Amino acid sequence: MVSVPHRKALITGGAGFIGSAVVRHLVRDLGWSVTAVDKLTYAGNLRSLDAVRGFDNFHFVKADICDSASMSEVIAASTPDIIMHLAAETHVDRSIDGPADFIKTNILGTYSLLEAALKYWRTKSEEEAKLFRFHHVSTDEVYGALGDDGSFTETTPYDPRSPYSASKAASDHLVKAWGHTYGLPVLISNCSNNYGPNQFPEKLIPLMIIKGLAGEPLPVYGQGLNVRDWLFVDDHARALALIAVHGRLGETYNIGGAAEYRNIDVVTAICDALDELTPRTDGTPHRDQIAYVADRPGHDHRYAIDFSKLERELGWTPQETFHTGLKRTVSWYLENRAWWEPLQRTHEASMRRGLVRAIA
Repeated sequence: MVSVPHRKALITGGAGFIGSAVVRHLVRDLGWSVTAVDKLTYAGNLRSLDAVRGFDNFHFVKADICDSASMSEVIAASTPDIIMHLAAETHVDRSIDGPADFIKTNILGTYSLLEAALKYWRTKSEEEAKLFRFHHVSTDEVYGALGDDGSFTETTPYDPRSPYSASKAASDHLVKAWGHTYGLPVLISNCSNNYGPNQFPEKLIPLMIIKGLAGEPLPVYGQGLNVRDWLFVDDHARALALIAVHGRLGETYNIGGAAEYRNIDVVTAICDALDELTPRTDGTPHRDQIAYVADRPGHDHRYAIDFSKLERELGWTPQETFHTGLKRTVSWYLENRAWWEPLQRTHEASMRRGLVRAIA
């Protein structure tokens, strides 16, 4: 694998699920100097950064990427040679119920950050400018849906199906345009579904774990036949560091976990892990808690990522299998109730929106 030298990075969305994993990897494992920026909306949690707080090479700033003046100040103060942009609204269900926040943060926020980055980059010396990178982190959902065969590649045409994926597709195009039009050194990565520790409990895997522990019904959309590729978040963080330093400018890199599973298979695997790690007191299996609910609008059938370009050029492959990563994840939620229980109490009403539509 290609080595990753020391760099100085600004990470937007640094208190979020993926962002905090990236920060922990860069600060603790690679020794980079990192400034994390986060607005601290519902999905941002400073406790996800506890592992690096107190490190001399870590600094946190509360700021909104939509505020151009604030972002210019943060960039000027932190003097990064890499800006890794992860700040985004990410939950499809929320985008269906309230798309305005996704348009503002994912599109206008990316525009604001690009303008601040361009202004900063133009102040650099020729040598410094050659080192600079703007790495935009996106999703496989911009590609739309697949049938039973095939995988998304970096040349797959965009075909977003939800307000969330449409907003991310728009932000991808903005980044490419700033690269082509203004010469800003940009990179884009599109990843499959992430999972792992510190994920906000509205997403499928942590939601099923927490509801399973509580003895509540485990809501599965439709018949659970939708297929996703699952990527352990620490594997994703390693890939992002490699791409940011060694990726070819102007290129897109897909990141996948080589772990395609139907949603129902993911839920049953969680149930089996809970049976092993914390059996129910009455001896019945957690699978008995599965409850099928009406499917959400526009639910894409299948996503699958071809990450052979990333493997070929940078030597990256996932280290976690789905089963080892899932067991690590379930164990983390069992051992870290103090992290997720306050979130559950505060946000229970809004989690997993649309699940009240039960199948008749």
